[in-house]
Amino acid sequence: GTDEVVFGQVGGSILLLCRNVSKEATEVVWFQGDPHSFPPLFSSRVSFPPDIRFSLVDNSSLSITELRVQDEGNYTCREVLNKTDHEHRVQLLVASKSSSQLSFLPPAFYISKFIWHWWKNNSPESLWLLNRHVWKEQLGESKDCALFSSYDSVSLSCAMRTRAVGFLSPTVVSDHMLSLLIDPPQATPKCWAETSSSGLMLQLFCSWPGGYPHPTLHWREEGQDLENSSWVISSTSSSDTHVETLNSSHLSHRKVFKCVGSHVVKQDQPACTVEIKRPSLESDPPQTCFVGDNVTLTCRVTESTPAARLSWLRDITQPEVEIQPGGRFLIAQEGNVSRLTIQNCSQGTDGGCYICKAQNPVGLRELFVCLTVKQPVNIVGVVGAVVVLSILAVLTVTGVVLYYNPLLCLR
Repeated sequence: GTDEVVFGQVGGSILLLCRNVSKEATEVVWFQGDPHSFPPLFSSRVSFPPDIRFSLVDNSSLSITELRVQDEGNYTCREVLNKTDHEHRVQLLVASKSSSQLSFLPPAFYISKFIWHWWKNNSPESLWLLNRHVWKEQLGESKDCALFSSYDSVSLSCAMRTRAVGFLSPTVVSDHMLSLLIDPPQATPKCWAETSSSGLMLQLFCSWPGGYPHPTLHWREEGQDLENSSWVISSTSSSDTHVETLNSSHLSHRKVFKCVGSHVVKQDQPACTVEIKRPSLESDPPQTCFVGDNVTLTCRVTESTPAARLSWLRDITQPEVEIQPGGRFLIAQEGNVSRLTIQNCSQGTDGGCYICKAQNPVGLRELFVCLTVKQPVNIVGVVGAVVVLSILAVLTVTGVVLYYNPLLCLR
């Protein structure tokens, strides 16, 4: 069966990706048609008669320029390993350039299977409404149309209102109708990065919605396709979104990835980029807490792509033990800010430095946030002591004066 469907237009260019090629592959061979029935079309190791329209990109993907209708068909990419062969099948569909206005349209025709592929993710009602609108524009209001679908094709039958419905032999949809069914994406691709659910791998997302058929998207890094890189764990595509999952061992700070999009009716290839960054942290000044009070330590991420996971650890005596929320410890995170609240401070157990840890697949950063716990000051005792000392000072001064000048007492 076909692993992927790619759409091209006469005169345009297309890149057929040989997905998930193993780095141990000794040779990559492309076939047009059944590999068991046709000779190789192109090989990474063997020289074939020159054809400037065909070339290999990154020694694996097949590039075809100046597309012709004859180029349409099934292509197979085979990677030759020491013990086994892996194949990736691509179906290339080539649309002719739009023809002039048709002078005659048959009352019944078939939309071929590849048109049905374009619309299979939509409801039959939406396809029916589209075709009904198109055909009423072309045929006028005097005809009624109905859609009949099967696994391989979609049949739209039209009949005059003034006579009984009749079905003539079906024909293939014209290039003019083909152009009316194609809709390019209106905006540019959008890129972003996320951390995998395991927290150990980087996921690159590229989305370019709004077009029919769906666009072709592929990620590049330093001019090379990521599809065949050894650090690619998996590559998945779903309608208008393409996702690459990468091993974090090859990532570095400020590395830039680029997603390039192509569509059958767009001449240009718009792109978007993602720059990955390891986390950067900052915190508030050292905090002080009196025994029995509450205190909150704050840590914030100032830079991180993708978003970092924040956690709190005790000082270096227990560097790998994360503080879990519960009991006297409360942990709250809002966006890129994490707050650790310690209730009922204890001088014997809570004083010292805490570690705020931020980690993403690119790297990690740790920051010390220190806390001093003090005994509370007894205000009443202090005031009483001041008063007593003041009285003693007055009495002392009075005694000294009377001792040296007893006449003051007689007066």
